[in-house]
Amino acid sequence: MGDFVPFGERAWWWLFGALATGRCADLFSTWVATPTLLLEANPIARWMGWRWAVPVNLGLAGAFAFFPLPAVIIATTSSLVASRNLQQAWLMRSMGEESYRDWHVRRLLETPPGLFMSCLILQCLLMGAVGGVLAWVSESGGRVSLIPFGIGMGIVTYALTVAFYTTIALRRVRRSREFVAPDSEPSPSDPE
Repeated sequence: MGDFVPFGERAWWWLFGALATGRCADLFSTWVATPTLLLEANPIARWMGWRWAVPVNLGLAGAFAFFPLPAVIIATTSSLVASRNLQQAWLMRSMGEESYRDWHVRRLLETPPGLFMSCLILQCLLMGAVGGVLAWVSESGGRVSLIPFGIGMGIVTYALTVAFYTTIALRRVRRSREFVAPDSEPSPSDPE
């Protein structure tokens, strides 16, 4: 696979399939976690809404399938984001989006910012290190192997994405404490 894959070639279809699978997994996991997009971290995705989510993502998958390295990076990052969403989706769905948001915000406000940021930075550094090492060792004999390099960079991109959106969310929570009532502590067993 070179720098450009013509439309319709077998490699284009494989890249499109990987991208479409990753992007659809991200969308599905987001829908499971937050059907109203209340908990969506990406402001562009919230603004776009569900109506445009699938066509825009399939269009992007088709466009990036022409370029192998970005396709592998995006497919990897999308799959990891979907996995992260699904990790807590069951809790978000069972508590309800607003109750989960309020519960989570209260936990953030009760946690010292330094502790939270230290854990976030270490998590992202460890994840990014795995991707960085994979990208680094993908070179053999002066030639870079595209797939392991792309997967490694996808893992690095995922770590940066988690750090970016989590930091934005934390800043937003710390600035706008008023949307959580301190006396209304929901129990995970309370009905929605």
